[in-house]
Amino acid sequence: MYLPQSFKKSRILLYPISVLFILIVISISIISGCSKNDYSSNSTGGTQGANDIFIQGMAFSPASKTISVGTTLKWTNKDGVNHTVTSGIPGVPSGLFDSGNLSSNGTFSFTFSQVGTFKFYCKIHSSMTGTITVQ
Repeated sequence: MYLPQSFKKSRILLYPISVLFILIVISISIISGCSKNDYSSNSTGGTQGANDIFIQGMAFSPASKTISVGTTLKWTNKDGVNHTVTSGIPGVPSGLFDSGNLSSNGTFSFTFSQVGTFKFYCKIHSSMTGTITVQ
């Protein structure tokens, strides 16, 4: 079968271009997959409500909150690692509440029934702390 010379040349040029394109696509896929770390957010959407505390980016957000007696707060773990919500200060839990381990997207709620200042922290990551002020 006879093929014109110009067709043979264009076919020769298409091969390296297609290989290059495939390598670029594979490289982008690998790089984007490697950029995720275990602490990344696993947010499933939704807006943070007035009585919500998100656990996100290895921190409580907000870390401090002022509420009225009888308010129920809900903590939601938006990180890709386990956390706890434990009353007290790191190493000295007060015993008022403890969520146990919250996996990604796990929640814990607690109703504050008395006036006071209540500190809380994550037992797994002791640098994560917060304060609830109940008026």
